[in-house]
Amino acid sequence: MTPDAREETLLEDDGYVRLVAPQASSGKQEASYLNIAMYSFFHTAGAYGLYLAATEAKWATIFLAFILHEAAILGVTAGAHRLWAHRTYKAKLPLQIFLMLLHSFACRYSAFHWARDHRLHHKYSDTDGDPHNASRGLFFSHIGWLMFKKHPEAKKRMGKIDVSDLKANKVLMFQKKYSIPFIGTICFILPTLIPMYFWDETFSSAFFVTVLRVIVSLHVTFLVNSFAHAFGNRPYDRYIKPSQSIPISLATLGEGYHNYHHAFPWDYKASEFGNTIGNFTTMVINFFAWLGWAYDLKSVGADMIAKKKEKTGDGTNLWGWGDKDMSKEHKEIANVTYKEK
Repeated sequence: MTPDAREETLLEDDGYVRLVAPQASSGKQEASYLNIAMYSFFHTAGAYGLYLAATEAKWATIFLAFILHEAAILGVTAGAHRLWAHRTYKAKLPLQIFLMLLHSFACRYSAFHWARDHRLHHKYSDTDGDPHNASRGLFFSHIGWLMFKKHPEAKKRMGKIDVSDLKANKVLMFQKKYSIPFIGTICFILPTLIPMYFWDETFSSAFFVTVLRVIVSLHVTFLVNSFAHAFGNRPYDRYIKPSQSIPISLATLGEGYHNYHHAFPWDYKASEFGNTIGNFTTMVINFFAWLGWAYDLKSVGADMIAKKKEKTGDGTNLWGWGDKDMSKEHKEIANVTYKEK
């Protein structure tokens, strides 16, 4: 049974029947053949880009792709996610422009659409109101959801999500208005032309390695939607799917502490542990706060975290075997091998 598969009474939620997980009614969703064709092309082109990266692309081209990959991840984490979707801190205009540019490298539609859909994800997490409902399996929550048009429940409840602050943001509205030419230029055209102009890279290597970079960053960020909703411990809330994953946190610059994040989505650190090497995004936000470009950083007090762990956590934050908080159940299910004779 999944952690959130509990029997609950359906209640009215502002006129709508309250959604409870798990739900997996795929029959109500229409396939998006345009998206299927587009992502099939990009993955095929990315595979060819991997071949070129391994055989003939110049090291400078590969290095540029890596730098832009990390920049794209940061644009999603520090920008679309922690700043605009959750409003965990505020940013002055230069930082907003900078993060919007970084987000454009990710090719995730506009930051407005990303933030809007992410608010929907948190409000109706792992139900049919969630665009990438993890109750429908690992593949669907990772990338399968992009092969379909939004579920009717997600469409219906999108109007309940307040995005007035996003619509009032001129930086976001500029990117949204000119999303196709602007993001296309930032994400594909410039990263293709720069290697060709500065170190005489071939068009094929420059372009297809760029596509490879976009596909890799896509899958890295989607690990949070899929694997971080399926594997790992849940020290803050054992009743929800989101879990903790240090490897995913390292890959996504700090987004893998997902059980904590869903318990406290307003914490700018997205983690209890803060400014660590596994949370590079927090380090960047702290740097800009020191610079004066980021301010009103919101976090959660230690007392509140401790109370949440005690009330709903799964008890996995232990120092080791014999910890006084280790439950009898955990001791009984432990597999002890090579026992002393």
